Amino acid sequence: MKEERKIVKKGFAFTIYEAPEQSPFDKLFDIFQEVITHTSGDLDEALDWMKELDKEYQLTDENYTLDDFVEDLKKKGYIREEIKPDGKGGMSITAKTEQAIRKRALDQIFGKLKRSGSGNHKTKYIGKGDEHSGEFRKYQYGDSLERISITESLKNAQINHGIDGLHLTEDDLVVEETQFKAQMSTVLMIDISHSMILYGEDRITPAKKVAMALAELITTRYPKDTLEILVFGNDAWPIAIKDLPYLQVGPYHTNTVAGLQLAMDMLRRKRNTNKQIFMITDGKPSCLRMSDGQYYKNSNGLDYHIVNKCYMMAQQARKLHIPITTFMIAQDPYLMQFVREFTYANQGKAFYTGLSGLGEMIFEDYETNRKKRIRG
Repeated sequence: MKEERKIVKKGFAFTIYEAPEQSPFDKLFDIFQEVITHTSGDLDEALDWMKELDKEYQLTDENYTLDDFVEDLKKKGYIREEIKPDGKGGMSITAKTEQAIRKRALDQIFGKLKRSGSGNHKTKYIGKGDEHSGEFRKYQYGDSLERISITESLKNAQINHGIDGLHLTEDDLVVEETQFKAQMSTVLMIDISHSMILYGEDRITPAKKVAMALAELITTRYPKDTLEILVFGNDAWPIAIKDLPYLQVGPYHTNTVAGLQLAMDMLRRKRNTNKQIFMITDGKPSCLRMSDGQYYKNSNGLDYHIVNKCYMMAQQARKLHIPITTFMIAQDPYLMQFVREFTYANQGKAFYTGLSGLGEMIFEDYETNRKKRIRG
């Protein structure tokens, strides 16, 4: 009598996807966070937008109205009553909302990047370090036993050998990647000149989202790293992370030199050796502040005097071993030529991008630079 062979089925079981159940508040809060980002933290304007969206798309019903949503925002600590400078009462968003917006931006941008599959930014520069990366690979001879992920390895064993009895082999083992602990200091420069809202395109909101997401990533995943943010128009000045939701474009020209000077001053104060500058801009440098305090402005083409100052700043940053990565949200040939020469002077990098891929590019470059710089 032949021994009955046991059939082991391998692989995954697929079922129909069911969206997670969301409460009426959670559904509206997701929309609210997007709207409040576009209105630069103006709560009254955001609620007006919500009313219009509700009329068009029936976001609420008689069981849960927009007024109920506003009351819940108050109860949960997302908005508060305050006295405005003119003495009148009003409402504003709180620090809890600011953090929620940053986390949402991180999920939107970095979450998409993580789901996009393997890439060099995840594996090329990872080695035996002591900072967990959240990435896994197959076990290799010589890997220390404490790096083996028991949960992931057991999951592989069940997939490969079935669930009837535990059978774990070396081929099932996976280890969690680690990275070297070191500090990276980054300054993010955001152009807030008037052209960032010209031509029917909102360029400042995506820039804000990237800054908020990058700030959230660094504070949660790389707490030893630092991120400072500055904005530049006619002049340059630093802004706090908590101020990002309220950032607006001004009636400014583009003083790129002032932004670079401030960025390098910020980085000079950092003791660690890994430093970099990210610059988001859509226009040509068109302004300088002279020694007497007067502004020299020229919006007609590329001004020789202004661009030469930019090249000098790029070279100065190179001498200080500070690479500059420029994210150019414009594709005019003469502006691209300026960026190419600026990048050559610094030996940095440049990306000529639209708005849709801006976040992914910056996040991928941040992680790549971090690993490259830390490894020397």
